Amino acid sequence: MVSIIVSSSALPTRSLSSFPTHSERSNKLTSLSWASSFPSINISINSFTLPPAPSLNKGPFVQAAWTRRSRGEAAKQPNRKSWKQRTDMYIRPFLLNVFFSKKFIHAKVMHRGTSKVISVATTNAKDLRNNLASLTDHNACRIIGKLIAERSKEADVYAMSYEPRKGERIEGKLGIVLDTIKENGIIFV
Repeated sequence: MVSIIVSSSALPTRSLSSFPTHSERSNKLTSLSWASSFPSINISINSFTLPPAPSLNKGPFVQAAWTRRSRGEAAKQPNRKSWKQRTDMYIRPFLLNVFFSKKFIHAKVMHRGTSKVISVATTNAKDLRNNLASLTDHNACRIIGKLIAERSKEADVYAMSYEPRKGERIEGKLGIVLDTIKENGIIFV
């Protein structure tokens, strides 16, 4: 930014009697240019320098503000999730997770958006561990399904979803757990 300061003493203030005569004027003229006919004005220019902008370059490459993606790169869109991936957690917020180990069965219902656990049931809990004959048989699966349904209803969750893992079939012990949850009044969406 440049500021111009004009001093008022530099501007001529003359009365009519103080104008030079023709002979005086001809002696003072040193140039015949158009610019020499104007009075001289003292101008001082105050300029300041801006601090240097921080460099965003990380290495020898120049970063552009915007670059056009190639057609192949735009078609791939590696970081963009699909519509279903972006909206599924709002349409089906409660997710059932069932885990079978060799020693026990564990099931929980989670809220997808907040990752809050709504209800949990496991055969490894003290009350079930001492009362059940086997912690992994079909009877244990029915008890886990019933407990999950009851505890979810207490938390005002009446609908949930289950997403099977890749290659997982809904049969056997998993089918028993899911069927028992359905029989106890929970809707799978």
